Amino acid sequence: MTEMNMIQSLNSALDSLLEKDENVVIFGEDVGYFGGVFRVTSGLQEKHGMHRVFDAPLAEGGIAAIAFGMGLNGLRPVAEIQFADYIFPAYDQIVNEIAKLRHRSGGEFSTPVTIRTPAGGGIKGGHHHSQSPESQFTHTPGLKVVYCSNPTNAKGLLTSSIECNDPVIFFEPKRCYRGPFYGDPHNVPTWKGHEDGDVPEGYFSMPLEEARIVREGSACTVIAWGTMVHVAQKGIEESGIDAELIDLQTLLPWDRDTVVNSVKKTGRCVIVHEAPKTSGFGAEMSASIQERCFWHLESPILRVTGWDTPFPHTTEWDYLPSPERISEAIKKTQEA
Repeated sequence: MTEMNMIQSLNSALDSLLEKDENVVIFGEDVGYFGGVFRVTSGLQEKHGMHRVFDAPLAEGGIAAIAFGMGLNGLRPVAEIQFADYIFPAYDQIVNEIAKLRHRSGGEFSTPVTIRTPAGGGIKGGHHHSQSPESQFTHTPGLKVVYCSNPTNAKGLLTSSIECNDPVIFFEPKRCYRGPFYGDPHNVPTWKGHEDGDVPEGYFSMPLEEARIVREGSACTVIAWGTMVHVAQKGIEESGIDAELIDLQTLLPWDRDTVVNSVKKTGRCVIVHEAPKTSGFGAEMSASIQERCFWHLESPILRVTGWDTPFPHTTEWDYLPSPERISEAIKKTQEA
């Protein structure tokens, strides 16, 4: 085990897969010689060659289309979209082509494409570098949607995503890339020095479609993904309530059994995500949990989310869910 930040763990996962499987190729804007805007692919082109790790034009639709063709012809492409906000020019190729091929071909063909992209706020990125568009892909059958939260599951889940025969959209919370973000007034995430920062060296994988129970509890179930796992953990501490915290990890398909079993045990539920509340993935989860847990619920399911506005720049800390907002929601579930 080695202490790594998330950038190092993702780099390690990509490095090990390039060594293990000659069909793995990595490409995207500035991922080659420059090593990526966040340096996730730093050193990989030098080690594995320009034919395995290479740059692409500033054309996200083209990047997705090329990945589609590569996957169709036996490669395992790992394409990077530099910011999740820029994934929309590629939306048609992802949703109408990559996600549909296995179904359209009756299982004869598959597209083992992994699309990595940094998402979320908390780094003063402004309007077009801070969005969380995961729910727009969870509405697309044929895709898997994964959202890591710490260095360990970043490496394990990325490895499994690349080895998966179905296409995967892999969201990386940029606020977590280098450990605690010291510009954060709430001083989260706070994994440094804890087991989440200890990452296995070499090849390491984790199963997709399984949630992770971060903290066991009996009074309320709190569900989050990405950076919000760490914010929720601090919110639970501030509430003083014995809440169970679940890191969803895979959003499509999501681990209903772990979530439902937890909610049946606690009778209360709070869902936390950065994206706007209306039509966010928390809405789907809330409906699904209510369908399965109605007779076990002691209070309404609550959501703590971003606001229904474009992502702000100067007031991003007022936009993002905070430990205080999460703590208040947990306490509110105890009133019923």
